[in-house]
Amino acid sequence: MHDVNALAARLQSTGQEHLLRFWSELAPAEQQILVRQIEALDFAALPGWIEQYVRGTPVFELPERIEPPVWYPRDPNSPRRPYDAARFRAIGEDLVRAGKVAAFCVAGGQGTRLGWDGPKGTYPATPITRKPLFQVFAEQLLAASRRWGRSIPLYVMTSPLNHEPTVEFFETHGHFGLDPSDVMFFQQGVMPSFDRESGRILLAGKGELALNPDGHGGSLRALHRSGAVDDMAQRGVEHISYIQVDNPHVRVIDPLFLGLHAAAEDSSGEMSSKMLPKTGSFEKLGNFCRVNGRTTIIEYSDLPDSLAEQRDEKGDLRFGAGSLAIHCLGVEFVKRLNTAARGFALPFHRADKKVAHLDLDTGELIEPSEPNAVKLETFVFDALPLCESSIILETDRVEEFAPIKNLSGVDSAESSRALQIERAARWLEAAGVRVARDGQGRCTAVIEISPLTALEARDLRGRRDLPASIAAGDQAVL
Repeated sequence: MHDVNALAARLQSTGQEHLLRFWSELAPAEQQILVRQIEALDFAALPGWIEQYVRGTPVFELPERIEPPVWYPRDPNSPRRPYDAARFRAIGEDLVRAGKVAAFCVAGGQGTRLGWDGPKGTYPATPITRKPLFQVFAEQLLAASRRWGRSIPLYVMTSPLNHEPTVEFFETHGHFGLDPSDVMFFQQGVMPSFDRESGRILLAGKGELALNPDGHGGSLRALHRSGAVDDMAQRGVEHISYIQVDNPHVRVIDPLFLGLHAAAEDSSGEMSSKMLPKTGSFEKLGNFCRVNGRTTIIEYSDLPDSLAEQRDEKGDLRFGAGSLAIHCLGVEFVKRLNTAARGFALPFHRADKKVAHLDLDTGELIEPSEPNAVKLETFVFDALPLCESSIILETDRVEEFAPIKNLSGVDSAESSRALQIERAARWLEAAGVRVARDGQGRCTAVIEISPLTALEARDLRGRRDLPASIAAGDQAVL
């Protein structure tokens, strides 16, 4: 039995006693669910959150001095900043071979915007065989494990909405060849949605709080709370390759990036990032900057036009380094973020949203037409300025960035398919295969290369089983 009076007193102390308004109407099982949700609330932090983020509206304050970032160029021989790519790549390979690297996929989203009924990771992403995103990543890990002779654990963060379907999907498909003991699933944390006027937590049902995911920054908290970080420590893992589920071109294991992250003189090995040159001043990517000597990402919406449009003496954008949400993280750094004296170290960001909720007088569901609620979320890139020293590696848009966020248009299934075909064509051409292209240079065949065939262009060089040419209209799966 639940001590409802004690629970009510606890809620009253934070002004949230309304959460038990419909208690007497709930069945015992429903009461149990509601109690679990209420007990999961951080009662000590609630008043501060409401005061700071709901009754108050934090305003982004632009730092006084913002400098362009420094990065390692994609071309290691670039006069901009030459470096020994072969040495760092070898260091990264040794880390993988020694079992010191794990992959972490943030996969809490649904495929709703893609017209797909299921977790986004189950979306059929490749041009011909229609492999789901999860399979693309799993096959990369399988190929990397075979290459370097060491299994690479995969940690998948789901959400309450898609956890069971995600686990079932992997089980149904035999974990795509991975050892099930090397795949760990855990759920993203949630935050209550607050009424924008009163600061009260909204009810989604008579026995259910209105909850929302705590943002991609919450993935670092979930790693700790789920026991994933402890599991990594037991395995001897020291570095985490962080990816998000919507990008089939991401290199799940990149030895060069890992080597720079772990061993570059200007890296503390805490958190490193990849960037690509923006297509224009106002492309909707986070902007890498230097603030007080530390790497920082400023949202595209927060960077003033005067800075977004600045160019250097060569005519390049001074703030043209865009974030792809690809990072390396030190396991010890993730631990530190979670064990800070004041609690989880990342700040919250406020978002005003429309949230369906119960009318407390009538018990009827209200579907608002205007934003009525405040959601709080954390961003993973807010961990960057907490690093002693964080590095950035430049990459190529075709090689590593083909996100599937929308059904059509920019960053869509359509644009991703075109980029996947283009990358495959480039890889084959680099290996000496003639690939048909039109007058605008676009590949006129449909090509798909499995990660089990090649993880990068160099893997195709010297292979005797490649076709001499691929004609317009051909479909080729390698």
